Amino acid sequence: ASVIHTCIAVSDPEASLEFYGELGLERTGEFTLGGVRNVYVGGEEGAEIQFRHDPERTDPIEPAGMDHIAVAVDDCEAAFDELRAATDCDVRGEPTVIDAADAVAAFVYDPDGYVVELVEYR
Repeated sequence: ASVIHTCIAVSDPEASLEFYGELGLERTGEFTLGGVRNVYVGGEEGAEIQFRHDPERTDPIEPAGMDHIAVAVDDCEAAFDELRAATDCDVRGEPTVIDAADAVAAFVYDPDGYVVELVEYR
């Protein structure tokens, strides 16, 4: 078995595509079913994020219960700075060395409030 994608509700698929595109993820597919638009983005490893946009949704998007989405980057500080400059996203945590994981990580919020971890493995 393997993880193939994680699905998150989004309020604006284009804003999500722009945000995750800044991290190097590319649109890999899309379909609409019952008026609900589903857009997929992915990177080099094959796992994807599915953006689910229901224009009829009336309740607010609430990322509760999901801790974060992790995206591997080559240079955490550079990716963090470039993403902030391009999207002006809110910051949860500046780039920090995580010795126990032999990594550098930063945490930001995507357009719908999901926490995204930028991870540079060393």
